[in-house]
Amino acid sequence: MDAFLAGLMSFLNAFGIVSLVLIMVVSWLGLVIPVFPGTVVMWIAMGVYGLVYGFTKTGFILFVIITVLMILSTFLDNFFMGAKALEKGASKWGIATSILGGIIFSFLFPPFGGIVAAPILLFLYEFWQSKDQKEAWTITKGMLAGWGWSFVTRFGVGFVMLALWVVWFLTNRG
Repeated sequence: MDAFLAGLMSFLNAFGIVSLVLIMVVSWLGLVIPVFPGTVVMWIAMGVYGLVYGFTKTGFILFVIITVLMILSTFLDNFFMGAKALEKGASKWGIATSILGGIIFSFLFPPFGGIVAAPILLFLYEFWQSKDQKEAWTITKGMLAGWGWSFVTRFGVGFVMLALWVVWFLTNRG
């Protein structure tokens, strides 16, 4: 019976690690979807790892760094999208409408509802404000360019978060 329990515990331990790794990798790859909070989901999975498998001194330091990176990626994500649109002449209300609509449509029509809705809503809002289709399209293209920079940043930060977690995992194994 002891051998059975030991085997079961070993299986559950491996299953837990594999599940967390899958969540982290899928979340990292999910960063392709602009409104998906992949770095936040990765951070939660890493926090669960720490709670279940322990926060060593090294693990705690790495988790603090990972936390800062997650916050930074979330800030930069919104900054790049909004900054590029503002640079092209978008109004703050247009950006807010686009982001809010993107979030709502992500829930209504996952996974791509928000990706489709956000630029359409920005275009419609800016066209409604200016009555100039060319200007509204220029602003919308600016937001889409911001999404590109946002993706590059989130994907890179997500990769660094994963790399730091691997270091944490390896140092936690003793």
